[in-house]
Amino acid sequence: MNYRTFGRTGWPVSEVGYGMWGMAGWTGSADEQSSGSLDRAIELGCNFFDTAWAYGDGHSERLLGETLRRHPGKRLYVATKIPPKNRKWPARPEYALDDVYPPDYIREYTEKSLENIGVDTLDLQQLHVWSDTWADDDGWQRAVAALKEEKLVRAVGISVNRFQPQNVLRALDTGLVDAVQVVYNTFDQNPEDELFPACQARNIAVIARVPFDEGSLTGTLTADTRWPEGDFRNLYFHPDNLRETLARVERLRPVVPEGMTMPELVMRHILHHPAVSTVIPGMRKLRHVEGNIGVSGQPPLPEALIAELKTHRWNRTVDWE
Repeated sequence: MNYRTFGRTGWPVSEVGYGMWGMAGWTGSADEQSSGSLDRAIELGCNFFDTAWAYGDGHSERLLGETLRRHPGKRLYVATKIPPKNRKWPARPEYALDDVYPPDYIREYTEKSLENIGVDTLDLQQLHVWSDTWADDDGWQRAVAALKEEKLVRAVGISVNRFQPQNVLRALDTGLVDAVQVVYNTFDQNPEDELFPACQARNIAVIARVPFDEGSLTGTLTADTRWPEGDFRNLYFHPDNLRETLARVERLRPVVPEGMTMPELVMRHILHHPAVSTVIPGMRKLRHVEGNIGVSGQPPLPEALIAELKTHRWNRTVDWE
């Protein structure tokens, strides 16, 4: 496992971290399998784990807490997130900050996460949604500053709305944000334009999430792929999006070098960018853990291949409907 410096915190974090979204009652999830996969990731050198209260109303956090207790003495970095009070994803610019992140609520959910995970201090506490219309509001600023001062958290981050990587730049100017979590993959390359340079200039860590575009960039989806009722992917891959996505995946297939899988190519593409501190694929199964972590330490992709991958960028926008 290779380790990268997590921005100005100075933490040496595994360049392949662990996204725990799928470990809280999602289709096919099982606690025993999840625990085994987490343990295997730690054996292979993974030390950065990203969860959230919203992943099963604290269930994923509790799984992480149990994992920490099974590995005493290991320095494992814990990142979680505060859900929006109005329980609406993503944040819209017209939402009032007091309806999403009032100061007392920020503290309340930080304390809930501390209890769920069973630690005295969170390494990274993140706001799970964000609108930069709130950037100058001193309510959230005072709240997160107090969490740091009281050593309830070591660092503060913001998870940026999908397809809106620029919708955090004003918040970065406050000096309070130590990390940004953003969708970044071979299709969604927009963070390279403004967000990554801004983070590099301020020494802010970048967590790349959704590396496989909710599964499309594994190359395994078909026009007949369906998910159980209530699964988020049924909404994400609505018929128009699924059709366009599959067409783009087919155009990408010939670019995958011989002897390499599409997931490996995508992961190595993400890690090619120096702004990325860690990438956090979801990994419920052992073979996914071993495959994704095995990408770490591979040589950089050839520049000609990186140039080709840039042509597969897909500029998408938020659909508020």
